[in-house]
Amino acid sequence: MSGLYLGMPAFPKAAKDSTKDATLRANLGHATRTIREKRARAVAELDDWDELRAAGREIKDRTLRRLDAYLLQAEQAVTAAGGTVHWAADAAEANRIVADLVKATGEHEVVKVKSMATQEIGLNEALAAEGITAYETDLAELIVQLGDDLPSHILVPAIHRNRTEIRDIFREAMGRWGRPAPEGLTDAPGDLAEAARLHLREKFLRAKVGVSGANFLVAETGTLVVVESEGNGRMCLTLPETLISVVGIEKVIPTWQDLEVFLQLLPRSSTAERMNPYTSMWTGLGPSKGAGGDGPTSFHLVLLDNGRTATLADRIGRQALRCIRCSACLNVCPVYERAGGHAYGSPYPGPIGAILTPQLRGLGTELDASLPFASTLCGACYEVCPVAIDIPEVLVHLREQAVDQGPGHRVEKAVMKAATWLLDHPAALAAAERAASATRGLHLRKLPLPGPAKAWTDTRDLPELPAEPFRDWWAEHRDRKDGTP
Repeated sequence: MSGLYLGMPAFPKAAKDSTKDATLRANLGHATRTIREKRARAVAELDDWDELRAAGREIKDRTLRRLDAYLLQAEQAVTAAGGTVHWAADAAEANRIVADLVKATGEHEVVKVKSMATQEIGLNEALAAEGITAYETDLAELIVQLGDDLPSHILVPAIHRNRTEIRDIFREAMGRWGRPAPEGLTDAPGDLAEAARLHLREKFLRAKVGVSGANFLVAETGTLVVVESEGNGRMCLTLPETLISVVGIEKVIPTWQDLEVFLQLLPRSSTAERMNPYTSMWTGLGPSKGAGGDGPTSFHLVLLDNGRTATLADRIGRQALRCIRCSACLNVCPVYERAGGHAYGSPYPGPIGAILTPQLRGLGTELDASLPFASTLCGACYEVCPVAIDIPEVLVHLREQAVDQGPGHRVEKAVMKAATWLLDHPAALAAAERAASATRGLHLRKLPLPGPAKAWTDTRDLPELPAEPFRDWWAEHRDRKDGTP
């Protein structure tokens, strides 16, 4: 995987290129349509879905208001259970911590559970620079890694690939990463899954270090939670001797009772399932593990900031930290369905990526400044969000910041500057209004803009000015009680 998200073209350029790929659009259209229809049926089964959604939002907001206290509570609990907690301010620090921990074991390879946080910080590339190979074990992540590709969906990173493409990737690349694909491999789903299972089995049994993220971190006991569908996560969490978990600080929730809400919201919103096939929970090491029982004998938790504290400080933008990475917003977004995930230039594509990435990375690049505009503002993403993130509101908020910080168009800036001066000088504004009213008979009915703007102006009339400005009419009649002439 190249991992070169930064330096990609701005969204309009990348989307223009990707929408020309008919295979990509067909793969995405079929997949997203299927997922959103299944999700709608799964959600409709619950009469109290709206109440669950409101509860999820309330828990997240309440937690974010006291995030510092809950993080310290979680750290104390993890430490008491035999784990070691590390704090990482940014991606570079998190990568250095993980690389040092792996090197301390004397190992040169790790197996990984699917993790957005490690994609966000580019952990695989950072480990490779230290001579450490990270093996992805989630099926979709494996496809992406073998294909030297980038993920394009939060839940289904290889959603842009069809079965024939996956078969060709397995045939060509599996042998370079370990056990080759079976002879005569077909593109039948069962055959592809079996090829991946055989390929990964030797990785699971050999690896001494596992790396994961976590969907949730329960503060009251320091318990981490991973939900998944394939069982690869549980293999990575239990077989290696050392487990390193990289977790964003917004993943903390106060109690087990709070977790109950999210274990209902997440599976129905993401995979349209009533519950996840595998829900793994671990708390530090525990006495049996430390004494040679099941599970790792060493556990490290890396708590990742990487822009989250700055996001938390933004009153409107902070609601993006409620996200539980279900990807429901991607599957209903008309822009994502046509442009695909790579156009967003971030591990977080789609509507949530359009508001989360610019806040985590800032608006300093052309790509990040373009992301808040990668939306029609139709509001479908808000309607399906299980924690009620008002994505359109944050998009508009970030657009305002991007315009303020950006260079802007010279003509637009000149017009806005002149308008600002005029509105700030009442006498000049009154003179301009009188002049405009006096010459109203000479005004054009339509604005004759050339080029692409002609289609817009040809169908719209300019407003007709009154014969007398309102301020003059008011000055003449304001002393009359009934206000009539």
